[in-house]
Amino acid sequence: MKIHFLGAARTTTGSMYLLELNGRKVLLECGLFQGRRGESVERNQTFPFDPKELDAAILSHAHIDHCGNLPNLYKQGFTGNIYCTFATRDLAALLLADSAHIQISDTEFVNKLRSKRGEPPVLPLYSVHDAEMVIRQFVAVGYDRPIPVTDGLSVTFVDAGHILGSAQVILDVREEGRRYRYLFSGDVGRGGDPILRDASVVEDVDFLQIESTYGNRDHEARDHDPCAFKEVAETLHQGGKVIIPAFAVGRTQQVVFALKRCMEGKKMPSVPVFVDSPLAVNATEVFRLHPECFNEATYEFLLQEGSPFEMGNLTYIRNVDHSKKLNEMPGAMIIISASGMAEAGRIRHHLRNHLGNSTNLVLFVGFCAEHTLGAQLMAGRNPVNIFGEPVDVRARIVSMDSMSGHADQSELAEYARRIQGQVKRVFVVHGEEEQSLAFAETLRRLRPAAEVMVPVRGQIEEV
Repeated sequence: MKIHFLGAARTTTGSMYLLELNGRKVLLECGLFQGRRGESVERNQTFPFDPKELDAAILSHAHIDHCGNLPNLYKQGFTGNIYCTFATRDLAALLLADSAHIQISDTEFVNKLRSKRGEPPVLPLYSVHDAEMVIRQFVAVGYDRPIPVTDGLSVTFVDAGHILGSAQVILDVREEGRRYRYLFSGDVGRGGDPILRDASVVEDVDFLQIESTYGNRDHEARDHDPCAFKEVAETLHQGGKVIIPAFAVGRTQQVVFALKRCMEGKKMPSVPVFVDSPLAVNATEVFRLHPECFNEATYEFLLQEGSPFEMGNLTYIRNVDHSKKLNEMPGAMIIISASGMAEAGRIRHHLRNHLGNSTNLVLFVGFCAEHTLGAQLMAGRNPVNIFGEPVDVRARIVSMDSMSGHADQSELAEYARRIQGQVKRVFVVHGEEEQSLAFAETLRRLRPAAEVMVPVRGQIEEV
């Protein structure tokens, strides 16, 4: 089997790997690349293969950096099945439609600015119709149930503990008289999640492809929540606004639950909280539909006590006009909005309107890939470019990563240690170069019998 490393190789976005075996082509992941604007547009528009020649696709989970370019794959002629878990299918249906709407909205806004400068208009990557049509190609499979994908290849999804529906992807291969097992970790959860089950232990692994988002660092203590940041309470007491970029699925619910505990415990002022994302309510309903992903305690809580994502001072916003009114509202408040890397959606409008006020605070609660707007703000860049125009940064910028859905260095090492089998080769992916190279060294010490390598984009390896 040949593996073409086409995305998330020495970077964290645009996950995409092409598998060739028995004369067939299968795509593993099809994520959007997020980074420098020009590079992102070029890489997302153009596939390094012909989508019409693909026999099937496999998806580990519903985050946009893993599934976000599937509508474009359909648009360019892919007609095969897309295999994933049930929860991943339902979340992807929400996220891909939302991604299409965001692109259309952002394109309209940018084109107004371009028109004033006499520049030609740009087009969105794909349409809402493309997003809706590609969902029809999804084939949902329960956890721990092997299913044939194509000649000599079956896939089994097992818990990854990262987000709802996330899976490790077990590929059992029969090729030229050989049988072997190739494990793709997907994105690995930390374990001990308040909602999800822990990642399963996989047996009889011959080849491993593993993520390394936090391959060279450990997270903050798990009990580190927004209450612990004195800047948050200070900002609210001063009448400022706290802007929290957060992914709509998973991270937003974690943040809301944490804020609920903070405010009910009188650890911060009980100010209005707005979740400015049309996905939030729908995503919560998807959570309720998939108890197969929950740990026992969460399942019992939802059955007996209802949603932990509701409180009296919390408003979920769908309507664009309501979102715009937030910019005119005076007084202290907390605005949670997607995306977590501040690369798309309503969060960029909130940042554009509030970064210039020194009373305000921007709180990042997760990882931001290199060159994204979030990464630039966390690095102290001033001014930053939003919608093609410079914006001065006077607001305070702070970050926390204890809510991360990604295993850190120690947790990744423990995950790798628990994998069963005579692992011959390991491919380290989905991490910035420094993180991936460092984790590769960790793996060489942990599994001295295995050949460990960190592929570059475009590299082809054969197993």
